[in-house]
Amino acid sequence: MTILITKPEVEALINQRLQTGRFKDAEDVVLQALQSSPPTAATAPQSEPPTKDIMELFAPLRALI
Repeated sequence: MTILITKPEVEALINQRLQTGRFKDAEDVVLQALQSSPPTAATAPQSEPPTKDIMELFAPLRALI
């Protein structure tokens, strides 16, 4: 899977997290953000849009820097 980051503010957030030294690469940053968000209920229809955007997913990591 390839993920393309097109928003400069998202790239900046990832780079900020990498500079802390707590993450070895961007994949670690994304993994931590995803693990910090609650899982989607199994009964939710597949056609619903995600309930959080990427900025909301990274919000818990802001406290780490």
